[in-house]
Amino acid sequence: MGGLSLWHWIIVLLVVLILFGRGRISDIMGDFGKGIKSFKEGINEESGDRHAPPPPPPAQIVSQNPEPPVVTSTGTPAASPMPTETKINP
Repeated sequence: MGGLSLWHWIIVLLVVLILFGRGRISDIMGDFGKGIKSFKEGINEESGDRHAPPPPPPAQIVSQNPEPPVVTSTGTPAASPMPTETKINP
C-alpha cells in the first residue's frame, strides 16, 4: 500500500490524455522545455558574472612635488615642509 502500481499510472495517463488530448500535452511539454532552457541560460549568465575578473585597483595619486626628499645624515628622510598659502590683499 502507499505506492502506485503500473496500473495506477496507466489509468492516470489515460485520464490526462482524455482531458487534454495529445496536441495540448505536446504544447505544454514544449513550453515546459523552453522554460527549463531559459532557466539554465539565466543560471549560466549569473554564474558567469561571479567568475568575471575583479576590476583593476584605482590608480594611485602621484605626488606633483618634483623635489626629491631630503635625507638626513642618519639615512632617514627628513620631514618636508608643508606649502604655505599666500594671501593676496586687494
